Amino acid sequence: MKVHTLDTGLFKLDGGAMFGVVPKSMWQKLNPADEHNMCTWALRCLLVEDAGRLLLIDTGIGEKQDEKFRGHFYLHGDDTLEKSLRRHGYTAADITDVLLTHLHFDHCGGGVVRTAADKLQLAFPNATYWSNEDHWNWATAPNPREKASFLKENILPIQESGQLRFIDPQAGVPTELGSLQNLIFVDGHTEKMMLPVLRHKGRTVVFAADLLPSAHHVGLPYVMSYDVRPLVTMDEKARFLEQAAAENWVLVLEHDHQTECITVEQTERGIKVAERFRLEEL
Repeated sequence: MKVHTLDTGLFKLDGGAMFGVVPKSMWQKLNPADEHNMCTWALRCLLVEDAGRLLLIDTGIGEKQDEKFRGHFYLHGDDTLEKSLRRHGYTAADITDVLLTHLHFDHCGGGVVRTAADKLQLAFPNATYWSNEDHWNWATAPNPREKASFLKENILPIQESGQLRFIDPQAGVPTELGSLQNLIFVDGHTEKMMLPVLRHKGRTVVFAADLLPSAHHVGLPYVMSYDVRPLVTMDEKARFLEQAAAENWVLVLEHDHQTECITVEQTERGIKVAERFRLEEL
């Protein structure tokens, strides 16, 4: 098995929204904001090569949105999903499976592209797209709080393609996704977000998605204002980090533009970041 992180660009989000109830006097030291109170975040994905299959976990924002949309989120940087795939010798046609941790635009937008004829089509024509039914139903009939994050142009083409399959949380990992050891389902950020777990070089590696968007969110009060159930997030994060510390998990961070991976440890002052490194350094 080979596992690679893929950088697909950078974007900005409001610092207060990303750090919730934590005051700016504290989070500003961690990820300094610009004059508009916006902080820079990564759009990192994971690519897993194993047993003749090529699994892509999340797809970033993509490039089909208009300039008005891009202006809201200050999309910048030279990396794209296509360029990152090419660096590893692959094209979109090589991807066999796309697992979407959840359907917020910054996690699934790159899964659908707009053609020169202004038609929407799947970016990965030969891939099965994986979600779960509870989250899909949640995203396609969105609540007012999340509606702006669930964009029809990112979601409906997947359903219409016939390439969508649902994962049953009670049935375990589907055979086609056999590279994964497990999927952790969490409900604080959004309904039934999936965190992929795999074994790589003798270590347990977890793609933390938006349960732990950055190393700065290890502290329990550091919960995004985007989360629909923040108290649930705190409980899920506490249990997740306790196990991660006890078993020395490698946590891959989707949105931390400064740090790709961390481990955590239990200290007298609670769980803290132990190491910071790149996945390729394992």
